[in-house]
Amino acid sequence: MTDGPRLGYGTNGFANHPLGDALAVIADLGYTAVALTLDHAHLDPYAGDLACRVDAVRSRLAELGLAVVVETGARYLLDPRRKHHPTLVSPRAEDRDRRVDLLCRAVRVAEDLGADCVSFWSGTAEDTDAAASLTRLDEGVARVLAEAARRGVPLGLEPEPGMVVERLGDALALRARLGDPEPLRITLDVGHCVAVEPESAADCVRRAGPLLVNVQLDDMLPGVHEHLEFGEGELDLADTLGALDEIGYRGVAAVELPRHSHAAPEVAARSMAALRSATWLAGARRRVRERPETIRTLFPAAGRHCGRGPVRPASDPAGVVHGTADDVARVRLLEVLGESGRAGEVVDLYRYGDDAEKRGVLRGLSTVDGMLPVEDGLELVRDALRTNDTRLVAAALGPYAAAHLDDHGWRHGVLKCLFVGVPLAAVAGLAERADEELTRMVTDFAAERRAAGRAVPADAERLLTGASGGTA
Repeated sequence: MTDGPRLGYGTNGFANHPLGDALAVIADLGYTAVALTLDHAHLDPYAGDLACRVDAVRSRLAELGLAVVVETGARYLLDPRRKHHPTLVSPRAEDRDRRVDLLCRAVRVAEDLGADCVSFWSGTAEDTDAAASLTRLDEGVARVLAEAARRGVPLGLEPEPGMVVERLGDALALRARLGDPEPLRITLDVGHCVAVEPESAADCVRRAGPLLVNVQLDDMLPGVHEHLEFGEGELDLADTLGALDEIGYRGVAAVELPRHSHAAPEVAARSMAALRSATWLAGARRRVRERPETIRTLFPAAGRHCGRGPVRPASDPAGVVHGTADDVARVRLLEVLGESGRAGEVVDLYRYGDDAEKRGVLRGLSTVDGMLPVEDGLELVRDALRTNDTRLVAAALGPYAAAHLDDHGWRHGVLKCLFVGVPLAAVAGLAERADEELTRMVTDFAAERRAAGRAVPADAERLLTGASGGTA
């Protein structure tokens, strides 16, 4: 991970640790950067002995080999009663002055720490006069810019859901209004991109391009401003890291989980594991794109680099587990292989692969649909259905089989699931393809089980209940 961004962790996710302990844990976990939020407990910018504290932090960062960005989003630093208040768009001039003063203090701290930038946001409008809010914002940013220019410290304006500058386009528009000043750049929270942007986080990275001076990493769901651990939302972490590499970003990219301090070391460790996995996958996808034949060595390596733990769909985190982390990674590699026009490689990947690699091929068949002869793909599906490996059977009855397997073969595949104990929730297209003949086959299967004094699988009972309109 030395050629990409400096991966870091935010101190606002270590609110229950003294700053020195937080920095040590972050470094011990393998992070090479920190996003330092100025706050009461972590380098208070209003402390009487601030200069001494800054010197101590600078020395500690150097000892630990941590790059740093300065964050200014502390919740109650300026007002003990109102979170994030006052702001650059507050109606009262004296309130805006307090925010400008904080940001200028942060610039001076950043200069003394040798930080990459000071990151800040606009604030939430407190009245309905949008034009007035923009005027206040532009004036406040211009004042902070003057201090930043004097000190040689870049500013990173962060689009924040619900604020006056909510999207990347809003930040770029503000910069244009001020004449595109060189010190004013962009902080991008990739989770915010999932929540409010019309394009992917990777595309936002590309649009920000050379203006990007700071990146915050977290997961989110569309329309919901809640910072989640990786894998709990809909962020494509590998593609996002790949985009950062694509634009040549080498600055700090720090995990931003401000509500996870209660389990900070464990969360930070899980986050690092996810980042390592996604970094490997991003690099592997790039290599397959450049030289498709490298998939022959990268495909088997996915389990070692990405792990083999179970995954659940982000849209249904409580749902049935249908795959593992290496399954997901292998499917992502097949996506790139299909784009290269070398989809025929999947036959050999299946033929010469172990069970996990075969499963990855089966789960990824739909990604090369239309580029691989259907009969070649179906032969792999039929081979898997001839086994008694429950994971292979489950993977075989995915979207590709739902789209292409003949009725006879598909029905027998469903029956095979009932025989070997594969949950029918794993069968793609079950509701659409179930028919009277499948009902008859499952009815006979259930009758045979009862006659032999054996339990009928709950899935079979549910399928028959549904087919009979709710009466058994």
